Amino acid sequence: MQVKTLQEIFALEEFDNLEWVSKQVVEGFITGMHKSPYHGFSVEFAEHRLYNSGESTKHIDWKLYARTDKLFIKRYEEETNLRCMLLLDTSSSMLFPFDEAKENKLSYSVYSAAALIYLLRKQRDAVGLTLFSNTIEFKSQIKLSESHGKMLYAELNRCLNRDKEHFNKTTNIAETLHLIAENVHKRSLIVLFTDMFSTSTTDLFSAIEHLKYNKHEVIIFHVTDSEKEHLLDYPNRPTKFVDLETGEVIKLNPNDIRKDYKKNLKAQLSEIKLKCAQYKIELINADISFDFREVLIPFLVKRKTMR
Repeated sequence: MQVKTLQEIFALEEFDNLEWVSKQVVEGFITGMHKSPYHGFSVEFAEHRLYNSGESTKHIDWKLYARTDKLFIKRYEEETNLRCMLLLDTSSSMLFPFDEAKENKLSYSVYSAAALIYLLRKQRDAVGLTLFSNTIEFKSQIKLSESHGKMLYAELNRCLNRDKEHFNKTTNIAETLHLIAENVHKRSLIVLFTDMFSTSTTDLFSAIEHLKYNKHEVIIFHVTDSEKEHLLDYPNRPTKFVDLETGEVIKLNPNDIRKDYKKNLKAQLSEIKLKCAQYKIELINADISFDFREVLIPFLVKRKTMR
């Protein structure tokens, strides 16, 4: 059974196994790429490399030799092609829309990160995970081991069970990025999932400049619900809006503010896009209603350029 979209993923929640779901997503995606315009990407998963005459026989996989009659060397963490740190914004605004019948921005990010972890590990790439809101909630090292991977899936799974007790948590992206820049010493790919709410553009790009100074590559997945957050698609009647991070409540008719709201949002997004272009940052619009491939394809492109 192969899974390709988030709609299919959420139909499988009964399994409560992110690693299993991630495998279905990635393998279904890779299969689909061979039937699509994206077939040019390198998607082969190498667990071993061929043995070269004269090398030490210490790491030969003799079990594989018994099956194939060919000599392969086991590849270990120090031979990984890439180091990647995944950063997930877990602030309260990421719980939007707070509707049990629909995935929210946090769950979309969790499944995206889980799939990337599976993809990275299958390609023998080392991966780490940081969860943050106004503080660092979890931070791992960047490693490849099996036990490390299971720990990352366990932390992500805990994120899926967040509820109202996690309201009123604000965001501090800049501080998190500065911390990563100071503590991740080897050149790495930094992948950030955030909705960019409660974030100063000046502070954000000051932190990104810190990352770039340390030679890291950065991808930002701007996680949104475009229908509600960009188009302000609500009924033409007075509606109560609650700020999930501060608890502030306002009541208004969306039709009365839609024009100015969209104008101001467009200006803000244009500024972010301009800054990302200036710092050579990959900025991806990750709309939670779109196909899961919107996350995997940009990642594969960036990974290929870092080889």
